[in-house]
Parts: sequence; C-alpha cells; structure tokens
Amino acid sequence: MGALTIKNARKSYGSTEVLKGVDIEIDAGQFLILVGPSGCGKSTLLNMIAGLETITSGEIHIGGRVVNDLSPKDRDIAMVFQSYALYPNMSVRENISFGLDIRKVPKNEQTKIVDNVSQMLQIGPLLDRKPSQLSGGQRQRVAMGRALARKPTLFLFDEPLSNLDAKLRVEMRTEIKLLHARMNTTIVYVTHDQIEAMTLGDRIAVMFGGEVQQFGSPYEVYNNPSNMFVAGFIGSPSMNFIRSTVVKHNSGYGVKVTTSKDQSAVLPIEGSSAALQSYVDKDVVFGIRPEHITNTNPNQPDEATRHVIPCPVDMNEPTGPDTLIFTMLNGQNVVARSHPDEAQERGSVMDLTFDMSKAVLFDRDTEKRIV
Repeated sequence: MGALTIKNARKSYGSTEVLKGVDIEIDAGQFLILVGPSGCGKSTLLNMIAGLETITSGEIHIGGRVVNDLSPKDRDIAMVFQSYALYPNMSVRENISFGLDIRKVPKNEQTKIVDNVSQMLQIGPLLDRKPSQLSGGQRQRVAMGRALARKPTLFLFDEPLSNLDAKLRVEMRTEIKLLHARMNTTIVYVTHDQIEAMTLGDRIAVMFGGEVQQFGSPYEVYNNPSNMFVAGFIGSPSMNFIRSTVVKHNSGYGVKVTTSKDQSAVLPIEGSSAALQSYVDKDVVFGIRPEHITNTNPNQPDEATRHVIPCPVDMNEPTGPDTLIFTMLNGQNVVARSHPDEAQERGSVMDLTFDMSKAVLFDRDTEKRIV
C-alpha cells in the first residue's frame, strides 16, 4: 500500500453529497496535485486527509494505517495553509520550532533542525524577525519551514501560492519543486491553477463535481484526456473544441471542417478504429490544442499526420515566444500558435498545419473521449 491511499471516499453534508467516491493512491516520495475549479471538492478532500473534516464513508490510509478516526495530531502530517497561519507574536525561529516544543524535542536538537530548515529555505537572516516584518513570499517560506521541521509522513499544501503576485508565484513554485527533489517528501498539493498542476505534480487528480475525472501523470492528463472537461481545463490556451461531422475517408475516417471562406477539407483521424463506425455522418467534438495548429514550415518533413488548410486570420495576439492566431472552423473560434516571424496580419489568409496525430474526438452528448 502507498504512502497515501484513498478508497471510495465520500463526504455528505445532510442530503448534499460533496465527494462521490474518490479513489487515489500514491507511493512514498510522490507529489500529488488535486486540481479543479472552485467547488469541485479538492479542499474538502484535503481536509479529510488532514482530519479537519470527518469522512462520511470509505477509507483513508496514511503510511499503511487507516486514519479515519484519528485526530489530526495523530496522523503524522504537516499542513501549509494559504493564509500562512503563523503566530504573530512569535519570531520566525519560534514559529518553526513551535511544533518541536509541543513534542518535547530537546532544545539542542531543535536548534539543529531550525538551522537546517532555515538554510534549506534561505531564511537564516530572518530567524529573529516577527511575521509582520516579512514579505508574503518570506512568510510562505516560514510556513513551509515549520512543516519541514516535523518530518512527517505526508505534507499537505492548501493553495499555498494563491496570495502571492505572479512573479513570486513562479519563483516559489520552482523552490517547492527543488525542495521536493532534494528531500523526496510525499506531498498532496491543492490548487486551481493548472500551470502549477502541470509543473509540480508527479501525479494529477483532476476533479469536478465531487469526482476524480482523471488520475495520471501530467503527460497522460495533457495528451490523453479522458473527457472534454479534462481536455479543456488543462492547458493554456485551452484545447479547441470544434463541432464536426465524422465521414469515411480513404480506408479510414476523418472529420469535415470548413473555414469562414467556405474552404472545406477532411482531416483524417489517426489510428481510427471500429469505435468510429457508429459515428459516421454524425456530429462529434473534434479536439486539438493550439500548439498542434501552427504555421507551415518548409523545413519540416512532410509527415502523413500533418495537413495544411488555408485559414483566414481574424486576429493575432503576440505573446513573445509565439503569436496566437485566431480563425474560424465550422463557425467556431479556433486558436493556433505560430512562430512570430510567420504570423500573418488580420484579414490575410494563412496556411495552418494541423498535426492530426494529436487530435482527439469526443461524444457530443456524454463528452467522453471516443478516440
């Protein structure tokens, strides 16, 4: 059994079911991200792991022990909150060592632990300051230091970077990732930010409506989404969803697309299988990410999976490393990514290459992936 195992966990408030049977397991040293929009149940699940919320049914195992009925102090966890939760009347040193004091760790050992943690987080010069004398990023480091000093089985992070400005969020994200790599700690991290989820996690649980929509590695979740919610939530800009019709094409199947200039084409679906037979001449949702629609590069090999369509440019949006191209297919807005030097101006027609090896199809009614 892993460092954390959640079996069919449910949570209800009266007749309202907030969590509807969650199953997750991670090994020691893994970094688990719980990600999803507000109200999806991710913070409730974290609080249940911490023992701050009771579990209605199911089991939670930490380090091989069922902890359903254990108090937070007996679960061998440490939690880092969004609001830092530092004691304002204590110095940084006292905040970090507070938990050690409670557990009656000898003073000389406390000093070693505090020195080690402060060096790791680069807060040594701040040890004698009060929280009111620290910046937001420094306070978050102290909150992390207090958790690290305990050396628990499990670290729980509840949206720890949401109060920081954008630049500091990026810096702290890097620090947390480096910290995890150095210490090989087991972390459960709640966020609504899909960039944090993709950059930090070994495993991602994408949540919506009290259920885990998909659980896997960042690569799996990004490249092989199980449904339209996951596909649209992970990625920025999000995946293009184009209502299209499945047609027979050569010896396989494809989707028919039409530009705003009535230029039509059939884009073949790679590896299409018997699953598409029942969808011929029916509407589906054709999903493809902006980076898989890009400017045609004459130096790029002419692969069978790449197909070019001349598309009218409705708008372009420079971002620095690339330029977003806005066009329309089947009457819907579509976003592509182009090299800045190749981007065309509004009103022109630009050859866009579709990498169909990365395309996915979804059922319009169930929103589940077909291929």
